[in-house]
Amino acid sequence: MTSVVKSPGKIEDMAVIDEVPAPEDQKVRDEEEELRRIGSAERRRLREADSGERAWRSWGPYLSERAWGTVREDYSEHGTAWDYFPHDHARSRAYRWSEDGMAGVCDDRQTFCFALALWNGRDPILKERMFGLGGDGGNHGEDAKDYWWYEDSTPTHSWMRWRYHYPQAAFPYDDLVAVNARRGRDESEYELVDTGIFDDDRYWAVTVEYAKESPTDMCVLVTVANRGAEAARLHVLPTLWFRNTWSWRLPGFDRVPRLVGEENRLVGEHWVLGQVVLEGDGDPVPLLCDNESNADRLWGLPSQTRYPKDGINDHVVAGAATVNPDRTGTKGALHYVLDVPGGEQARIRLRLRLTAPPPAGGPAPRLDLGADFDRTMIARSAEADAFFARVIPARASRAEAAVARQAIAGVLWGKQFYHFDVHRWLVGDPGSTAPEGRRVGRNHAWWHMNSFDVISMPDTWEYPWYAAWDLAFHCVTIARVDPGFAKQQLLLLLREWYMHPNGQIPAYEWAFGDVNPPVHAWAALKVFEIDGGGDHDFLARVLHKLLINFTWWVNRKDADGRNLFEGGFLGLDNVGPFDRSAALPVAGVLEQSDATGWMGMYALNLLDIATTLAKHDPTYTDIATKFFEHFAYIAEAAAEQGLWDEEDGFFYDVLRLPDGGRVPLKVRSVVGLLPLAAATTLTPATLARMPELAARLRWFLTNKPEYADVIGARRLTASGRQQRLLSMVGPERLGRLLARMLDEDEFLSPYGLRTLSRQHLAEPFTVSLGGQDFTVGYEPAESTSGLFGGNSNWRGPIWMPTNFLLICALRDYAGFFGDDLLVEHPTRSGRKRTLTEVADDLSERLIAMFVPDDAGRRPMYGATELFQTHPEWRDLIAFPEYFHGDNGAGLGAWHQTGWTALVADLILTVRAGDRPPAGPRPPAPRSGREHRDGNRPAGNSAG
Repeated sequence: MTSVVKSPGKIEDMAVIDEVPAPEDQKVRDEEEELRRIGSAERRRLREADSGERAWRSWGPYLSERAWGTVREDYSEHGTAWDYFPHDHARSRAYRWSEDGMAGVCDDRQTFCFALALWNGRDPILKERMFGLGGDGGNHGEDAKDYWWYEDSTPTHSWMRWRYHYPQAAFPYDDLVAVNARRGRDESEYELVDTGIFDDDRYWAVTVEYAKESPTDMCVLVTVANRGAEAARLHVLPTLWFRNTWSWRLPGFDRVPRLVGEENRLVGEHWVLGQVVLEGDGDPVPLLCDNESNADRLWGLPSQTRYPKDGINDHVVAGAATVNPDRTGTKGALHYVLDVPGGEQARIRLRLRLTAPPPAGGPAPRLDLGADFDRTMIARSAEADAFFARVIPARASRAEAAVARQAIAGVLWGKQFYHFDVHRWLVGDPGSTAPEGRRVGRNHAWWHMNSFDVISMPDTWEYPWYAAWDLAFHCVTIARVDPGFAKQQLLLLLREWYMHPNGQIPAYEWAFGDVNPPVHAWAALKVFEIDGGGDHDFLARVLHKLLINFTWWVNRKDADGRNLFEGGFLGLDNVGPFDRSAALPVAGVLEQSDATGWMGMYALNLLDIATTLAKHDPTYTDIATKFFEHFAYIAEAAAEQGLWDEEDGFFYDVLRLPDGGRVPLKVRSVVGLLPLAAATTLTPATLARMPELAARLRWFLTNKPEYADVIGARRLTASGRQQRLLSMVGPERLGRLLARMLDEDEFLSPYGLRTLSRQHLAEPFTVSLGGQDFTVGYEPAESTSGLFGGNSNWRGPIWMPTNFLLICALRDYAGFFGDDLLVEHPTRSGRKRTLTEVADDLSERLIAMFVPDDAGRRPMYGATELFQTHPEWRDLIAFPEYFHGDNGAGLGAWHQTGWTALVADLILTVRAGDRPPAGPRPPAPRSGREHRDGNRPAGNSAG
């Protein structure tokens, strides 16, 4: 059967303007008023969602792209998550904690799930989820081997668009596994594009668009375009299922919902959700099975049902009698078979609606797939355009506007339902016990944690679990369109069922007890400012919980009370000569410049929050003075106890030995730049409003003159009033450190700041400890070191979050020095620039990776011609985890990494003024190790 239907009208065809003849000026006013009305529609939905009036966020793209290979699903004895639940099991095995699917949506409790499945008639299995390698499956591991993009989304998900390119030839599963297994760390990853499977355009371009008529009524348009020259057939299976909550035998959760196939639709009934209907146009065949494990295939044991989870797969691919002839179950699909001529496309209209509240029962109504469907699709698309027209400055070029919009779309699609009751996971379910070793294994100290929320994830495939410092950066971008959700996310990880009783914020599910940089306070301030600076209740809630977390840092990560901090790897993985999270190679304590810098920044962030709150409640003055003093102690310790190297003009980690000896680890890396981020200005208004704080500052300068370098910088405003700079890097040291940072032979690349100085290419750093040599050398792309799993790399590439922090720091210094402080940029260029100009230039360099240069090439796509020149690929923008340190090619987790969406904030910031956008940047010189060093469109690394 086929279903080829007409597309709804184009956006530009929408009759949004009154057709009654009017004078030209009246017509213009009418057009402007209509655009304002359309543009306000999404903002109205946000207000309704925030107030609780209408739950517009209740349904969204909260279904992960991967649930297999996760810690939650790992019940092995030794914590081998990738081996215990591999991709080969995913189609046949019921998940315990969450679900996955392509272009998927679900409700915010993941009661139901909806996603797309495809079959090209040649693959050995349905394409129900994205394929990729496990942690040990390749030279860098954890690598998705499909190509998909999140093209658009409004913050309430009233409008969304997703794109996937599906080969028409058999998907090369075995080839991808075998070739990557043979490659070493000195070779590039073997990607899907390398197999030649997209040659001659033999693929399907599959687009899924969602438009909400109401919070629980979604119109869905699936477009499948045959990009090949010859006619081809594609099986399309829109799939609806209930998350399996009944197999685990928990009291109150053992009821089994019901899904029924009726002609061209699926009708579901659930005691919590109610009645939900998926209806499609044309004449699809409903196929039903049960969301239960195929125990016979997996373990050679009897299955609970004759029609297990992979029943639809086996029926479509092999013709097996594995779907229920009575058309009932808990998983169902509408089976379309589309025959599409070469170069043409077909469309399927679907509607997904909650049609009755619980208790579900009675016949379900028919859903409108005609005029009402068209009106909804057209209206939501137009409203999304109008919404983003008010978000993205008119000064942004069309290419930059497209990057910003897709970056925001990706971070919004990255919101995932996350369920993980750690205590239940540790002890097991009724009838199935957890391995005994789990009681003392991974995450056993986090028994209190119970997650059942929609959370912003670092990535929907590589990292389908939250990470604390990633989430903080996500919230800065999200706040540009949905500050309510951003604030909720920052508060969520501080709640008592997340934060450890000792005050630690959980890092990520592979090891909740790892230490992420303390950027929550910084992010809260950024979100507060983006939101207009009026939500003092939010800041107060954040502050009260972060006081506990700050105390945890002081008690746990300052070994001897010296105000020098340890912290371990702090998210920077293998930036140092040895694994900073593991036992040191010799006895001693590793005093870290980045940890100390983070804590200096943390103290100033809490100071800023307290001074902001003290405007309305003077009781916060005591907290402000406390963090002023604590910052002073931290900054003085970093400068005077050995982290600052006066000869080199740089901060280094120092290994302090039991006999008092000190071993500076002279690696010039972002570790030594991060103290720059610890800076703020005490304005004249603040000092006047808070005399106790001003008095304490004067007392310090009088009685402890050794602190003058970090709290003594003073300038007068134009009105003659005094302001003070608090900074871990005083004015004298600021110039020296910036000279390193802005040196093209060290950190400054054509596309931002490298993580490691390029001087370490010719001069690797080596230190001998305990009879072993440990070396760090500059590597602009994937690291050849196996130091931190072999697939994480801060040894040279450009990373967006640290670049963003340093740009923000430059703007903070500029707020104090104004145009009076000029620095040479780049170093030795002879050109003097203000700090604002330097921050703008660094922003421009980062943005330049994403937009076409003078040759029409996006640096992030490297040497991969398909992505650079093909008209159907070149404008589909990815947001890689990190970038080649010399030529800007994208690396690591590739298709959408949440913190890389910070590029949207950069665009919105530098284009907000009256300055015209900079022209395209010329192509950077390519490295002599072009293939190895990242001129590929996709790689991977664990961040």
